[in-house]
Amino acid sequence: MTTTAPAADSRNLALAHYAARGVLEQVLARHGVTFQQQVALRAAVTADAPQTPDELVTQVQGSLKSDTAGIRATLDELLAARLLVTDGPHLRPTDAGHELLAAVGAETAPVTARIWGGIPADDLAAAGRVLALVTERANAELVAPIG
Repeated sequence: MTTTAPAADSRNLALAHYAARGVLEQVLARHGVTFQQQVALRAAVTADAPQTPDELVTQVQGSLKSDTAGIRATLDELLAARLLVTDGPHLRPTDAGHELLAAVGAETAPVTARIWGGIPADDLAAAGRVLALVTERANAELVAPIG
């Protein structure tokens, strides 16, 4: 019996995204952190230089396509949890923020290996090219007038 793989489309992309996100959110919940908080904290931790709140909002909005008020509320939550601190005009991750991301990474690493393991490199490269193109086109649609 021969089966064919489903064609890549928006539905399959969404199903893969939400399945993987669900796995991550289970780990995040054990640490009392939301997905958006993790994205914002990761943006602060991985930045080449300290970021202002506006810079972090822009970066997170570019990733999640969510409203700025919600992102600002997320930054306030991270400050209240002492995962970020104010350092002059910038927000800086605390040691606790770094430790949280390290713990989440350590917990998700074996699951990630099981999910991605065994997929041929050529398939991953092709999927990466397609996903990059879909992202580029969708981002262009977000800034284009509808019609």
